[in-house]
Amino acid sequence: MRSDGTRAPRPGVSGDVRRDLYAALAAALLVVAAVLIGRRIEDTDHTLFVSWPPLLASWGPHLGPGTAAAVVVAAAVCVHGPVVAARLSWRALPALAWATSMAWIFSLALIDGWHRGIAVRLTTRYEYLQVIDRFHDIPAALHGFTDHILIGSPDHWPAHVAGHPPAATLTFVLLDRIGLGGGGWAGVWCITVGATTCVAVLVALRALAAESLARRAAPFLVLAPAAVWMGTSADAYFAAVAAWAVALLAVAVTRRSPVAAGASGLLFGLTFHLSYGLTLVALIGAAVLVLGRHRIRERPVLLVALAAGLAVVPALFAVAGFNWWEAYHLLVTRYHQGAGGTRPYGYWVWANLACTVLVTGPATAAGLRRTGAVLIRGRRDAFTLPDDSGARAGAEARLAALVAAALLAVVIADLSGMSKAETERIWLPFAVWLLPACALLPGPRAWLTAQAVLALLLNHLLRTGW
Repeated sequence: MRSDGTRAPRPGVSGDVRRDLYAALAAALLVVAAVLIGRRIEDTDHTLFVSWPPLLASWGPHLGPGTAAAVVVAAAVCVHGPVVAARLSWRALPALAWATSMAWIFSLALIDGWHRGIAVRLTTRYEYLQVIDRFHDIPAALHGFTDHILIGSPDHWPAHVAGHPPAATLTFVLLDRIGLGGGGWAGVWCITVGATTCVAVLVALRALAAESLARRAAPFLVLAPAAVWMGTSADAYFAAVAAWAVALLAVAVTRRSPVAAGASGLLFGLTFHLSYGLTLVALIGAAVLVLGRHRIRERPVLLVALAAGLAVVPALFAVAGFNWWEAYHLLVTRYHQGAGGTRPYGYWVWANLACTVLVTGPATAAGLRRTGAVLIRGRRDAFTLPDDSGARAGAEARLAALVAAALLAVVIADLSGMSKAETERIWLPFAVWLLPACALLPGPRAWLTAQAVLALLLNHLLRTGW
């Protein structure tokens, strides 16, 4: 008892931390259920079209050239990451985060070796590099792009080419044109650009929430289990473009910059022409606009600049003869012609979420619990950017709003039924915006260790499709 007659708190785990652990445990149980039930469905009905449900992977314990480097990077970030992120100058932090993220992604990919881990990932019969020679006349290829989407059409596109607007394929065509052809360069491009995703999220968090929260999130953004699928898949590149679109919008709103708003619109337009599903990134952009609504009212030219930038890429593709809406409807038809239409919705509607747990890790599950608590107790004025005096009241609420927008995008994508399986890579552009929830957690080293162990186990025990 204390001298004032009250009971002294007992040493041990606090209530909040205990609830964090419960959230992580619930996420782990979801994954276990998805594995066990998925295994039974695939063994009996063969309708999941994945070898190790819920992931597109196969069981295959192995070591590789990247093993030692991956362990070293993980250990360094777990031990030193929180302190370095807190003390390093802001100018140096994004560059270090990018370099460390690249080291983490490359080392994980190289566990499978250079050939399998990077060089051939984008050269399989489903991938973009299979059609480089069919784009020798780019205007003609764009004009006739929709003619080859359906499976029954002549010379139909491979799955990933048909499944995305042509900006995705054009990226690799242009790389080939400048002398960076082949799977090796394509893989290096996706990893190098994809690793900037963490920098974009840091920029957005600093602008919209608080620099302190961005610093707390930095090690989790760098050491995310998502890195397993960012090396090597084109979705890592897509995630980076989408993240920078949001980050530039955040900068535009906080600094009242029409130039940043125009650049953001340009990248949003490109994002929508990299993947049809990434139109849902607009929800995260909308959250940014809501947070900065008072500043936009003061300078409505920001919306004009955003709209002008947004119109550029769609206009260019339309002039070239590509019809986005027609292509999307044809894709839906093709989706139901193939594996996507036969995979059982009743399993994937919740197993997709288990994939997201594996991509974002147990720390994010705990962070999402805290995000919900912040949103529940947040005052209305907490969801508005502070004035120029620099007040940071409500920073956690604004971070929570961004995370909630990303979670809403995931839920809509899930319920749509157009993402059944392979969401461990398809949802990377949304998953990276769930990771900032980890900034709300105490004891970051323990949670970082859990994140790293998960990624290392995934890459050493499974042979993933990406």
